[in-house]
Amino acid sequence: MRKELFEELLESVKQARVIERGEAKPSRIFVVKRGTEVARVRRTLGLSQSKFAALLGISANTLKNWEQGRRRPTGAARVLLNIAARYPKVILEAAA
Repeated sequence: MRKELFEELLESVKQARVIERGEAKPSRIFVVKRGTEVARVRRTLGLSQSKFAALLGISANTLKNWEQGRRRPTGAARVLLNIAARYPKVILEAAA
C-alpha cells in the first residue's frame, strides 16, 4: 500500500510541475480569502474582537461569524461598519 501512495504522490508532483510551467491547466483552483472587510476595519481600529464587538453592540460570536464569512452584517450594523471604514477616528471618539 505504501508504494501505491508514494506513486500517487509522485504523479501529483509531476502534474504540479507541468501546471507551473504553463503546459497544462489545473483541474481545480482554490481561492483563499485573507480575512474579510469586517476584520480589516477592526484591525484598522486596533481593537480586539471582544472590544470591537462591544463597540458595535453585538456578541463576539456574531463578529467571529462575520469575520469568517459565515454571516454578513445587515442593516444598521452594515452602515456603522461603513462609517468605521471611512472614518475610524470618529468611531473611536464616539466610543470613548
